[in-house]
Amino acid sequence: MSDAETSLVHSVRRIKLGNPGPLGLFSFASTTLILSLYNVNARGIDTPNVVVGMALFCGGLAQLLAGMWEFATGNTFGATAFTSYGAFWLSFATLLIPGSGIGAAYAASADPVQEVDAIAIYLSAWMIVTFLFFIASLRKSVGLTALFLFLTITFLLLAVGECLLVDSGCI
Repeated sequence: MSDAETSLVHSVRRIKLGNPGPLGLFSFASTTLILSLYNVNARGIDTPNVVVGMALFCGGLAQLLAGMWEFATGNTFGATAFTSYGAFWLSFATLLIPGSGIGAAYAASADPVQEVDAIAIYLSAWMIVTFLFFIASLRKSVGLTALFLFLTITFLLLAVGECLLVDSGCI
């Protein structure tokens, strides 16, 4: 290695990054809490559309950024999980945005149960993804493993709950 190359290698500074984990966990937990309160009709609210902003910017964008910062710190598992769930919240918010046309497409359908079944499939797919994260987390801390176990159960119950909204026969 020449002196110039050695000098270049030694002049590279390591940038110290903060831990993006708390941002990702807060973003997921707070958005999930708000949507869950709507799901149980807290204060009589049965339409979750107010959660769209939270899902887009806190659950979606902030968590996506936390995932990217986890990549920068070298935490591939955290990066993959946070980025995936950031994408989940962005896609879920899109389902709730009237201007996306998704709800209108189902409303125009001859079968009104299709939307419920489609959301159940969507949540089931996320249950499978979460279960795979659970399997991968078995080599991590007990707390992280418990988080993915309960999150897998949550997605299962949400999917079943969608099926129970209408007697769609999806279970």
